[in-house]
Amino acid sequence: MKYREEYQNWLERFQDDEELVAELKALEGDEKEIEDRFYTMLSFGTAGMRGVLGAGLNRMNVYNVRRATQALATYILQTPGQAERGVAIAYDSRRLSDVFAKQAALVLAANGVKAYLFDSLRPVPVLSFTIRHLRTISGIVITASHNPAEYNGYKVYWEDGGQMPPEQAGAITGLIRETDYDSALPMDEEEALRTGLLTIIGKEVDDAYMAAVKKLCVDPDLCREMGKKLGIVYTPLHGSGNLPVRRVLRELGFEKVWVVPEQELPDPDFSTVRLPNPEDPAAFTLALALQEETGADVVFGTDPDCDRVGIAVKDKEGEVHILTGNQIGCLLLQYILSGKTQRGELPENGAVVKSIVSTELARAICERYRVRLFDVLTGFKYIAEKIHEFETTGEHTFLFAFEESFGYLSGTDVRDKDGVNACMLIAETAAFYKKRGKTLYDALMELFETYGYYGEKVDSFTLSGKDGLEKMRAIMDSLRADPPKAFGNFAVKAIRDYKTGLRSDGDGASALGLPPSDVLYYEMEQGAWLCIRPSGTEPKIKLYVNAVSGDAATTRKYLDDMSDAATVLLNSL
Repeated sequence: MKYREEYQNWLERFQDDEELVAELKALEGDEKEIEDRFYTMLSFGTAGMRGVLGAGLNRMNVYNVRRATQALATYILQTPGQAERGVAIAYDSRRLSDVFAKQAALVLAANGVKAYLFDSLRPVPVLSFTIRHLRTISGIVITASHNPAEYNGYKVYWEDGGQMPPEQAGAITGLIRETDYDSALPMDEEEALRTGLLTIIGKEVDDAYMAAVKKLCVDPDLCREMGKKLGIVYTPLHGSGNLPVRRVLRELGFEKVWVVPEQELPDPDFSTVRLPNPEDPAAFTLALALQEETGADVVFGTDPDCDRVGIAVKDKEGEVHILTGNQIGCLLLQYILSGKTQRGELPENGAVVKSIVSTELARAICERYRVRLFDVLTGFKYIAEKIHEFETTGEHTFLFAFEESFGYLSGTDVRDKDGVNACMLIAETAAFYKKRGKTLYDALMELFETYGYYGEKVDSFTLSGKDGLEKMRAIMDSLRADPPKAFGNFAVKAIRDYKTGLRSDGDGASALGLPPSDVLYYEMEQGAWLCIRPSGTEPKIKLYVNAVSGDAATTRKYLDDMSDAATVLLNSL
């Protein structure tokens, strides 16, 4: 049993680490847990590594962080001159994030690769900005985004500020396998600082980032005018958004901002929430209570690394609505395009980008304003690639991008979803509608009345452990071997298989023009669609169902019909 050998190897290799040895010895008798920790190396993909904290080959710990960083350093050193450019490093509020970040910096330094380490926690978008601002070759963020408290992660970025491309990620995966733990050792911190291989960064980069974000405000005069009237409740959910989000709102003129006090400060246990995820309505419980107390117009919150944003708003009857990522994205899109049109600032070659699993309502909005909409695979790195393409060819001017998973971006200085940028835009959009006596919920209803009632459901089927990965592959293989003809009352008109790169319908097959990805997308009647894909960061299969009709009740019926049928099918495979 190879996992047993690895288990014994760790006990011997790290025998001087008393805490680790005690943790591993406590596992004796729990064969399933030992197998899960040692049957494989923690996966390193284009999103880096993410996993449960703990001792083991398949866990997030200081040794796996050092090993991955050693592989990154080896890769950087393969190209002359890149070590001097260095690597920027940020981290969020999670358990051991600061430790992992410093260890990564010192391993880089030990290899002669310059490291720029933030002096305290920072959002993901600040790291992306920093790479471009300091012109480093790469970047690292220690975060597990919105996962539960027992998780942490290690995300790697490349010189454009986007997440590492597949080619480089594949090369580093190979180097990790070749790297022995004993060769991945940190330099002494004082020596790294003295020799200039470690530089601590802070305010000067923050100021540059903040200036870049504020330039993305569509109407600064509106913000100054309505900032005295619009009430905002904000929760950073114990994460890194607290200071930068409050700062951008303050500097643009928003004066009535209340921060949820119980969730203001970093807390690696995220003790006030079940999940630190703004997609989860329960995460807004305390924020909504503060809204009741203050009478604020809008509530929004960011996840621990401040790349995702969620919104809660009330309708005229006082009922609270937690908006979906698609709804938020389309509200911001409508505001940006209409605002730039009214100000005469909408370029003729304007472009918007969304993921393939995000709502087609965005297409209807873009068509109205004669703006080109591009679809990319799920993952903001693909949006970053599209922005780079626009800059290289000059054929399009980037305006906005979003994913249904609560990620948004309206500028090019950052190449990942930006929660600070998004909070600013949400406040500005809410101010625009408040000036007209409306709420964001009213604005959403206007969108539906104008373009149709678009709706969506997203479900996840968790398949954890070694058996889970095999089960996911079996499900996708089965769907390809025996393609479904319908989901409920909706017949399948065409199938997009992004793994083969082909769209197939009754007339034959055509190329999709996107990189290979294990995704199946079913086009159906009346503008409905359904997509099934394994998650790239978690052991689960995700199901996306979208529909549109002339009223909300009919759309919900369509969604339930398709979702129920798909759930039955997936559970049977």
